[in-house]
Amino acid sequence: MDIDLILRVYPYFLEAAVVTIELSVLTILLGLICGALGAAARLSRFKTLRFLGAAYVSLFRGTPALIQIFLLYFGGPQIGIQLDAFEAGVIALGVNIGAYMTETMRGAIIAIDHGQTEAARTLGLSRAQAFRKVVLPQALRLMIRPLGVNINAQIKGTALVAAISVVELTYTAQRYIGSTYKPFEMFLLAGVLYLIIITVTGKVISFLDRRVRLP
Repeated sequence: MDIDLILRVYPYFLEAAVVTIELSVLTILLGLICGALGAAARLSRFKTLRFLGAAYVSLFRGTPALIQIFLLYFGGPQIGIQLDAFEAGVIALGVNIGAYMTETMRGAIIAIDHGQTEAARTLGLSRAQAFRKVVLPQALRLMIRPLGVNINAQIKGTALVAAISVVELTYTAQRYIGSTYKPFEMFLLAGVLYLIIITVTGKVISFLDRRVRLP
């Protein structure tokens, strides 16, 4: 193993790790927004919204995320959507993970006994108040752990944007392999940095899960 080479290039990998973190944060935030809207649509009393929610989930879970990235970045200009690589990566990955978060959120909500909503209604709460004050707090406790799985998967999934030349960890490793011919060292360094990011994220999720766990 060429330790000297690793020491020479690791500052550039740290810069790429910052880009990976930025991608992760932005796509996760977008995913949470899409997931909340998707879950609301899937649980709506209106048939049209339920259909749109189901179509969103089926479309983005049923096609590869890489194809979605390519379609937006390379195909977007044909229909008047001009985005740089970073923007296209954030939007494509965020909307993609949002489809998975939709089902995570919906599953947590429907896991709450419907009788609790009825009990809240008998106490004079409106349907919206019953959802906000009774159902949602319990559902949030159930969501944290599975959403954590989605989040960890998303961090690893940011590697896909290397295909459109976003200078994150995977792209940086590939670039230095071309000049050093040392794939083991480059991918090892990238892998270690991914592991650190995901481990720290996992610790934060575990802390949140313990704080809100049901007795």
